[in-house]
Amino acid sequence: MQIHKDYITDKKGCPKAVVIPIQDYLRISELLGLDLDSEAVEDLRIARRDRKNGKKSAYMDMESI
Repeated sequence: MQIHKDYITDKKGCPKAVVIPIQDYLRISELLGLDLDSEAVEDLRIARRDRKNGKKSAYMDMESI
C-alpha cells in the first residue's frame, strides 16, 4: 500500500503534520476498523472472548452459511 502524503514543517524544517488524500485516509480507517460502530466493536469483543475461551457454540458451522 502506498500513501501519498505532504509534510507540514515548522520554520526549522521539522515535520509537524501530514496531509493525505481523503481516499487514503478512508482506506486506512477501514483497515484499522475505525469506521465500525459501537455495536460492531462490542460484537468483535464478544467473539474474541468466545474464541479465547473455546466457546465453539458461539460460532456458525461453515456449511450453514
